Amino acid sequence: MNEVFIIGLGGFIGAISRYGLSGIVNKSGLVAFPLGTLLVNIIGCFIIGAISATIDENTDINPNLRHFVIVGLLGSFTTFSAFGYDTFKYLQNGEYMLGAWNISMNVILGLAAVLAGRLSVRFFAA
Repeated sequence: MNEVFIIGLGGFIGAISRYGLSGIVNKSGLVAFPLGTLLVNIIGCFIIGAISATIDENTDINPNLRHFVIVGLLGSFTTFSAFGYDTFKYLQNGEYMLGAWNISMNVILGLAAVLAGRLSVRFFAA
């Protein structure tokens, strides 16, 4: 039961953070592209890269911390479902280039952010 509470607490914090950050960016009106979703996904990928590298390097990390951060906080912070919905709407509306751009940027920048997070932990730990 403790594990469920820890994941739920992380999920609450992650969801509120996602709502706030993506809302601020998307409501800025600077672009018609779901930039808030992209930003949240990149940040989440970077953090999960850093956390996973830290866990890989340090087996003494409390499993509850992993559950809180990776499953709870980042699981609710990253907005892959919103990414799917945004992309679906583009495709449904015949905006194929925007759909392809959304897919490409989220996948490429997300993977790059995971790598950057892992490398930053190795760089700063050395």
